[in-house]
Amino acid sequence: MRLGHRLRHRLARFGMSLLLLAFIAFLAFPIVWLTSTAFKPPGEIGLQNPALLPQQPTLDNFRVAVEENGVLRSAYNTLKISVLSAVLTLLVALPAAYLLARRRSRMNQAVTVWILVSQTFPLILIIVPLFLILSWLGLVNTHAGLVLVYVVWSLPFVLWMLQGYVRAIPVQLEEAAAVDGASPLDILARIILPLLLPGLIATGLYTFVNAWNEFFFALVMLKSPDLVTLQVSLARFRGIEGLARWGPLAAGSLIAIVPTLLVFALMQRRLVSGVLAGSVKE
Repeated sequence: MRLGHRLRHRLARFGMSLLLLAFIAFLAFPIVWLTSTAFKPPGEIGLQNPALLPQQPTLDNFRVAVEENGVLRSAYNTLKISVLSAVLTLLVALPAAYLLARRRSRMNQAVTVWILVSQTFPLILIIVPLFLILSWLGLVNTHAGLVLVYVVWSLPFVLWMLQGYVRAIPVQLEEAAAVDGASPLDILARIILPLLLPGLIATGLYTFVNAWNEFFFALVMLKSPDLVTLQVSLARFRGIEGLARWGPLAAGSLIAIVPTLLVFALMQRRLVSGVLAGSVKE
């Protein structure tokens, strides 16, 4: 009986391992194919039965993407916009989330409901009034205007997430600090902020990735070639006949995904701990 149980247990673990490997291969295949295409010459890309690995690797696709399409300049624009959007969103959301989590009232509940409802609005409904407002402010075709849009768009969800992180912190810590004479600002800066660091990293990464991958707002708001973001720049990888240039497009796309992969690789542990902390409620 014990031997049969162990055998079934090992078979179950082996089956789960196979499923996990198949799932990883399924997720990794597009990246592998993208990387392979980025190093292939045009003749290999156009084959009816293309090989997985390039037969004659070349860097011409990266040269075209960087020199002719300005991918590095667009990547710098996107990085600047994404970092500023994440930082400003956290600066606004942190004190607001603290107040909503600690001072519970009917007004706070209404605000929370409105936060969730606002995420259901289609982008197409707000783009025209948003464009008119930014035009009146003189922020159309500027990075500042796009950062403002990303902050406003990401703020409701980030605010809702941070409330869960704040509620996971025992209120007794704040009460003890207040008894010792700490001001509300000291409590927020010296007690709440260090404990919220994993949550801030998780929500900051969410905002950063949203801004990095966003296309619609950037397409509408930015017109100057020197100001466009990476996603808009990749959408313009078309030849004279309107056909996509797959080699340079693959090279540019590979450049686009590298920063986010590096950020997640470096912040993986804090991201996981932040997500787990946010799942704890009082």
